[in-house]
Amino acid sequence: MRLLLLAATLLTPLPAAAQDRVERVVMLMRHGVRAPITGEAPLDTRVAGQWPTWPVAPEFLTPHGAKAIAQLARHDRRWLGTTGCPKPGTVRIHTNTPERTIATGRAYADALAPGCKLSVDHLPAGQVDPLFEPLRAGATAFDATKAVAAITAYTGGVNALTARHAAAIRELDRVLGCGLPAGCSTPGPAMLKPSADGRGVDFTGPIRATSGTAQVILLQYAEGMPMRDVGFGRADAATIKRLGALHAALFDVFTRAPYMAAHQAGPLGDHMLKTLTEPTGPRFDVLVGHDTNVTALAAALGVDLDAPGFALNDAAPGGALVLTRRRDARGAYVTLSYRVQPLDAIRTGAATVVDRPIAIPGCAKRCPLDRFDKLLRAKLAPVVTG
Repeated sequence: MRLLLLAATLLTPLPAAAQDRVERVVMLMRHGVRAPITGEAPLDTRVAGQWPTWPVAPEFLTPHGAKAIAQLARHDRRWLGTTGCPKPGTVRIHTNTPERTIATGRAYADALAPGCKLSVDHLPAGQVDPLFEPLRAGATAFDATKAVAAITAYTGGVNALTARHAAAIRELDRVLGCGLPAGCSTPGPAMLKPSADGRGVDFTGPIRATSGTAQVILLQYAEGMPMRDVGFGRADAATIKRLGALHAALFDVFTRAPYMAAHQAGPLGDHMLKTLTEPTGPRFDVLVGHDTNVTALAAALGVDLDAPGFALNDAAPGGALVLTRRRDARGAYVTLSYRVQPLDAIRTGAATVVDRPIAIPGCAKRCPLDRFDKLLRAKLAPVVTG
């Protein structure tokens, strides 16, 4: 009789309230593959060869990049919980104002819900969005002098930062191929100081000069250019991953030091926490910004960005940090993941997407919503009127 009762208990479905379910998803995504920004590879960089031509204007999302974003959107459609058009208010997509972020949002929306004409929100052109550019907007009580001290403490100083990446700088010189003993970049001395307006920091030197060049070579590969045009034919996938450490090092200065993370991620983190904790709101909230935004949030959370083909903490085009509010019998809790395409998938147009669960520091496997709110909010600078 006891065995029959036990069997009946095991076969009885759990009440709906006890079943684990997704209630809300908030995602912060970097824009897709774009053409290089003018001066991203410094104009005085000496090379053996010609820089390839891009199909769009500087900084713009490329058609190839838009196709990769569409692959991500089709993967993410699972969050909608429907096969038809989502109900009004279910999905919110907000982007920064540059073309590459708006175009990424549009490509994403069109593939997420084809034919549904989802809106993509952004501020008017020329207006600084404090979510994505909090320092320019004066959205937090940022102190540039404190920032320089914090960055110096975090990195050990800009000369030490340069020394740690000496091998990657030499490898970049090999790829650039100028053959000069002094190297192919002309960075001048490494220096870090408060900006003139006090709303940021000015950083010069080898890391500043080489980080953008390394990113341009990665973008050539991600764009699917012939290998003869990727790093002047002298860079393969393994080389590009190693060079990516130079681009990641830029974020050691601008976003990963705790003081910088607190201010760079302050408004975005506040927005995401409010979306997660409010009783009503969109089921799926997508924010489309930049590598600085994604790396700052990762730093505030105390986690690394790790994706196939990319250097550690080098944010991938289209890569996103995903916060999911779930509910089980014990109440609401939060999970964190990094949703990203491997670099080779972006290059080839493959549909491969990786979801990497990330343990939330300060929490056990299950992180209650109220605890997560306290943990992250403690790492963020309060938002003020700019």
